[in-house]
Amino acid sequence: MDTQEQELEDIELFQKHVSDRFTELSSPPEDDALLSVSWLHRLLDVFLCCEAEFEAILIMDRDPSQLSKPPFDRLIPEFIERAVKALDICNAVANGVDSVRHCQKLSEIVISALDQNPLGDGHAKRAKKALLMLLSAMNLDDKEGTHVKATERSWSFGRRGVNKEQIAGHFRSLSWQVAKNWSSAKQIQSMIYNLVAPRGAEASGLPSPIYTMNVIMIFVMWALVAAIPCQERNGLPTHFPVPKQLNWAHSLIGLQEKIADEWKKKEKKGMSGLLDELQKMEKLAQSLIDFTDSFHFPGDAEKVKEAAANVSELKEIFGRMDQGLTPLQMHIREVFHRIVRSRTEFLDVLEKGSAPVV
Repeated sequence: MDTQEQELEDIELFQKHVSDRFTELSSPPEDDALLSVSWLHRLLDVFLCCEAEFEAILIMDRDPSQLSKPPFDRLIPEFIERAVKALDICNAVANGVDSVRHCQKLSEIVISALDQNPLGDGHAKRAKKALLMLLSAMNLDDKEGTHVKATERSWSFGRRGVNKEQIAGHFRSLSWQVAKNWSSAKQIQSMIYNLVAPRGAEASGLPSPIYTMNVIMIFVMWALVAAIPCQERNGLPTHFPVPKQLNWAHSLIGLQEKIADEWKKKEKKGMSGLLDELQKMEKLAQSLIDFTDSFHFPGDAEKVKEAAANVSELKEIFGRMDQGLTPLQMHIREVFHRIVRSRTEFLDVLEKGSAPVV
């Protein structure tokens, strides 16, 4: 009974920590806007903290045979299969950061051209050319891909689900070629498929943290795909059901609704992603292209002043991206490797749990 009480206490504490962490994410400070580079760093930190605590609850000091029995013989393989899908999304998003970096480099050309006193016609023409390229890069159709030019790309893990051989511990990393029509939206849809909250006695036992971690993993991958340009996002789900009675659900559902509202606007506008810096850059670029299109030396004093303010704001955004994009890419890779390690440990537990007693 003491062991069971401790387990229930650990599960309850885990749920509380999840609630606290997502509550903090749902109320970011003014300089840490939703889906900004810095906010995404915080989101990935939340994932890493939740994953470490989840793994400790499920695996540490536990008899592996317990996890080879129903309902865990179904729940854990399903979790592992979603983890494999998450690895592919991590790859796509990490590569997508390069697309954001390309936009950042184009904005640097704009800043260099317009940050002049006096501003000449040649500066305006150079800036206009870079602005047109920037807007074009931001409005590429997701089917074409903003960073995928080849017909194939090498990925790290296979698409196959968790079969008996994998459960026996023989699952191995695969390097596979994904066709140009690989879809991040469909990948998210497949992660959501068959996700069911535990009921009855299972709702307060070990199936509960497994469900919670499934939801966290899906939400994090969904938010990354919405924020960062990656291959084929047409049809990205705007929500997935989470029971409102769960103590951590309120803040996560609130975040989901905010991001979904922004995504619906994005689909109408054709922007390349919901990353806060990209959205602000797009607005500034639209304003500056109007300015450069009509500029003739020496220019209207009021319009030159307004353009200078926009360039100053663009500089600030460039600085934030310059400081945050490379660490963000590394952070995504850290999540990738943590999922790999966790998957390996779960497969090892399943193998030991199914091994015959000698």
